[in-house]
Amino acid sequence: MANIIITGASSGIGFEAVLDLTANKENNVIALARSADKLRKLHELSTSLNPEGGKLFPAQFDIVFDDYQNGLLPFIKSKFDFVDILINNAGALVNKSFLDTSMEDFARVFQTNLLGHVNMIKHIAPLMNKGSHIVNIGSMGGYQGSAKFPGLSAYSASKAALAVLTECLAEEFKAQEIKVNCLALGSSQTEMFEEAFPNMQAGTLAFEMGRYIAEFAQNGHKFYNGKILPVANTTP
Repeated sequence: MANIIITGASSGIGFEAVLDLTANKENNVIALARSADKLRKLHELSTSLNPEGGKLFPAQFDIVFDDYQNGLLPFIKSKFDFVDILINNAGALVNKSFLDTSMEDFARVFQTNLLGHVNMIKHIAPLMNKGSHIVNIGSMGGYQGSAKFPGLSAYSASKAALAVLTECLAEEFKAQEIKVNCLALGSSQTEMFEEAFPNMQAGTLAFEMGRYIAEFAQNGHKFYNGKILPVANTTP
């Protein structure tokens, strides 16, 4: 049995990963997102697809602005005694040329793509036991040496920071035996990809990438720790 928390669960690969995770009746999944309507749709679809699957507990929560201490933590503790897996999937994207990207744009993207995950990990790590796994969802845009694209400087820089944070936390949590890895995802057909690359076809369908993330979150820590793993079959 695994107790799993995933952020950014209301659309794209996060939505698909939840459907895959709840297909396993042994899993208990807390799915976090800002949109209550989309979370309701996720719950309805999960229940219809997996009537005898794992338990799903959707909760509306903003990882940047909402209250962890008095809101999220009591909710988690009402469902779980401990957390086995944390998937930091929430993300934001701005597609503007560097000179048109304001400091407010940079701050907003870094808040969601880095600082929100920092806050989440700070609050969830104390609930994790030996053998737990933290998976940070990065991007090939933040992978050193990969092709870069105009308009995505804030997004790519924030994902690069998340990748290095992963390496740091793998060392920090060695004594607790909590594994930390980052998946640097290539393109998958999501709303965010379409915003970044209008009129372009992604290399992977969202449900395929969601399935990969679900599988890696449950088993990848047996083989990897502190790794930034590129997951891409096209550029972008």
